[in-house]
Amino acid sequence: MSRAYDTVKEYTDRAMALHTAMTLFEWDNETLAPEAAAELTSRMVGKLSGEYFQIITDPALWEALEGCSKEKLTMAQAANVRELKEEIARIRSVPKEEYEAFAALTSRSASVWSAAKRNRDFEAFAPVLREIIRFKKRFAALRADGMGLYDVMLQEFEPDFTAEDLDAFFDVIRRELAPFLKRVMEDGHQPENDFLSGAYSEKKQEELARFLASYVGFDFGKGVLAVSAHPFTTNLHNRDVRITTHYTDRVDSSLFSVIHEAGHGIYELGIRDDLTLTFAGQGASMAMHESQSRFFENIIGRSPAFWEPIYEKIQAMFPEELKAVSLEQFVSAINRAEPGLIRTEADELSYSLHVLIRYEIERLLIDGELEVSQLPKLWADKYEEYLGVRPEHPAEGVLQDIHWAQGSFGYFPSYALGSAFAAQIYFHMKKEMDFEGLLRAGKLSEICRYLREHIHQYGKEKTSRQIIRELTGEDFDPYYYVDYLKEKYAALYGITP
Repeated sequence: MSRAYDTVKEYTDRAMALHTAMTLFEWDNETLAPEAAAELTSRMVGKLSGEYFQIITDPALWEALEGCSKEKLTMAQAANVRELKEEIARIRSVPKEEYEAFAALTSRSASVWSAAKRNRDFEAFAPVLREIIRFKKRFAALRADGMGLYDVMLQEFEPDFTAEDLDAFFDVIRRELAPFLKRVMEDGHQPENDFLSGAYSEKKQEELARFLASYVGFDFGKGVLAVSAHPFTTNLHNRDVRITTHYTDRVDSSLFSVIHEAGHGIYELGIRDDLTLTFAGQGASMAMHESQSRFFENIIGRSPAFWEPIYEKIQAMFPEELKAVSLEQFVSAINRAEPGLIRTEADELSYSLHVLIRYEIERLLIDGELEVSQLPKLWADKYEEYLGVRPEHPAEGVLQDIHWAQGSFGYFPSYALGSAFAAQIYFHMKKEMDFEGLLRAGKLSEICRYLREHIHQYGKEKTSRQIIRELTGEDFDPYYYVDYLKEKYAALYGITP
């Protein structure tokens, strides 16, 4: 190890200790913390953020990073240096007092959003959202250097893609999938799915959630499953990854939430030891992260082959609800396409249209002239335009997602982009292995091993586009996603692709 990198490592360890503490507060806020804790906890998060700011902006750290250019580093060390430089550039462009104020605001805003959603009261959240947007625009402007504000925000989540790239991607989604969904609804035979709703006890749903998470490869020796209003994954390091789900009267809701979050968790658990607890010790990008959660949730979890070896066990867990339901009926039901209001409950075919709506609205909020007060109506109008449904109240409309309360503008496109990554990876993997045969044999460990070898272990050593190119031999191509969905749903609904 170089002497310069020794210094960098000391700073990295201190910064990651503070980051881990703040991450634990975030986890606690969403799972166990009492509602009354929010105000005082946000002050502590603000103070911790200030300490983090001090470490990251210390001139001695930058000097050490510059010194690393003269030393021979490992790939992991070089990736940490690169990502740390990017973090410094992002943070030191912002005055410390504003950085602390924003951290405190977003710590508090989650509870404000949660209460507003519960009470179906957008006006209660609107002032906080205006303040978050003001901060985000201010911070983006400080780093813009000729870029659009939304492009700056995208760099935090998907640095390989610009708004121009995403405009082209979502144009494909708009042209290809919106009319295909309409045709499926008008011409296809709709499978029954009433049996997925009913008196599914939370205790039994939790038993199912733990079984499925473990079955797909989530290691409970290094992981935790809890309950939250909005399912999410938190990683402290590759020995402590935490996922959540929620339980409703629809068993498939929690079922697929937990498989989705387990996919995120498996990614984090697969990052190499020499990368974890460094700035390169996380997923390559949010879209690549979403590719793994969507891969597990949809490409694996909605496949008939996945359920063949375990369906009888699931029936035994819910004998009254599923005893008379065949495997074929169950698989058809969990793949049913039905445009709805809630993104996290969306079927696989309509899902990216939910993301398209959020992308169009974010662009208008950040680079356009859209006012926060106009959000509920515009949201409802776009749902009616693209999905043929209209929310009756903000909780099933503009208040349904926590992302804006966390300041995560530029995050939503990753969901659709990740789904498209997953389809391209799937088409390639089918050339490399008997994919469905492994699912029928219950050998998911071989699939996980392949993903770990080609994606998970690298953390941020490689970019998402680099991973796609090296894994598949070609650049990102959204038509793999279009073809995957058209082939699948044409077969399920008895129509031509």
